[in-house]
Amino acid sequence: MSRPCCHLRLLSWLALTVLVMQLSACAVQPSAVDPAERHRLAAERIRATYEAVLPEFSTGKRRHYAQRLYRVTGDERYLPANREYMAHLEERLEAEIAELAVPGQVERLARQSVEGYPRRTEKQRARAEMFTEWEEVAYARGLLFRMVQAHYHGMLDEITDHERALEYLGDLPWAAFLTDPDVLGVYAAQVANQVHFLHQLGVMDLRREVEAAFRRRYPPDTLATLTTAEYRNWLYGLTHFVIAASRYYQQEVDAEAYAWVLESFEAQAGRIMRDATEDIQAEVALSFLLTGREGHPLVGRVRDALAAAVDPASGMIPSPGGSTDLERGEHRNVLAIMVLGWQGRLYPGPVSP
Repeated sequence: MSRPCCHLRLLSWLALTVLVMQLSACAVQPSAVDPAERHRLAAERIRATYEAVLPEFSTGKRRHYAQRLYRVTGDERYLPANREYMAHLEERLEAEIAELAVPGQVERLARQSVEGYPRRTEKQRARAEMFTEWEEVAYARGLLFRMVQAHYHGMLDEITDHERALEYLGDLPWAAFLTDPDVLGVYAAQVANQVHFLHQLGVMDLRREVEAAFRRRYPPDTLATLTTAEYRNWLYGLTHFVIAASRYYQQEVDAEAYAWVLESFEAQAGRIMRDATEDIQAEVALSFLLTGREGHPLVGRVRDALAAAVDPASGMIPSPGGSTDLERGEHRNVLAIMVLGWQGRLYPGPVSP
C-alpha cells in the first residue's frame, strides 16, 4: 500500500477513535445530548469507517460513495474518485457506441445481459425472468445509465458519436416497458430512474405516463394487502421519482410537483418505520430533504432510527441480516451519512476538468 493511503488510513482511524469516545459519552447520557449533535456524530462515525477502507473498494463502489458525498458537501476530497470514474466512463462509452454500428452486436449484448443477470435472490430471479421478455432493454438500461452519467458530469458532448447512442435509445419501446404493470411490480425504482434519464437526455418525455401507470399499479386502497417485498418495491419506486428528478442530489425538487409522493409517505409513516429497510428509510428522508422539507417529523424519526442502528463495533449500519461487510453495505451507509449529516446545500457535477 502506498504511503498516502497509509496516511489516510491512520488519520481515519484516529478520527474513528475520537468519534467512538464521543458516541460512548452520548450513550451514557442521551437526554443531555442535542439530537442534531447525535445525528452529526453518527454520520461522522460512519464516514470515518468508510473512508478508512474506501481505496480498497471497487471502482463502482468508490464512484457511488464519492459522487453522492461530493454532491451534498462539495468537499474536494471526493474529486479524485469522481475523476477516475469520468476517465473510465469516457473510454467505455466511446468503445460501446462504436459497437452499435456493428451488425448483430446489440443483439449479442442483449442476450448476454439477460444471461448474466444475477439470480441469487428471489427479487433478482423475478427481474431476470422479466427481462427475458424485454431482452434489448436489459442491455439498453446500462447504456442509458452511462449516457446520463456523462451528461451529469458535463462531458456528453466530448463523447465521440454520442448522437448515435441517443438515436438508438430513442428507437426502443420505452413507453411499453416503463408502463407495464409487471415491470412496475418488480422494478419500480429503476423505472422511475429511467423515465427521468430519458427526459434529461432529451430522448423522450414519458414522465406523466409513467407516474400514472405507477399510481394505477399501486392504488392506495391496496397498500395494506402488499407483502413486505411488494411494499418495499412500492416505497423504493416512490423515492426514486424524487431522487431522479433531482439529477441524483444535484438540484432541489419542487415539493408541489411531488406532493403525491410526500403525502404517501406521511400516510404510511408507521409502516415505513416498521417494514422498510434502512436504505429505503434513508431515501424517504432524502425525498423530504430534496424538496426543502427538512423539518418534517418523519425526517427526524428516520434520523433517530439510523443513528440508533450504527453498530458500535463495526462503525456502520449492518444489513437487515446482521452483515457488517463494508463494501456490500456501502449503499445503505452512504445514504445514512447523507441524511444524518445533511448541510442543506447541493453541488452539481462535478464536471469534467
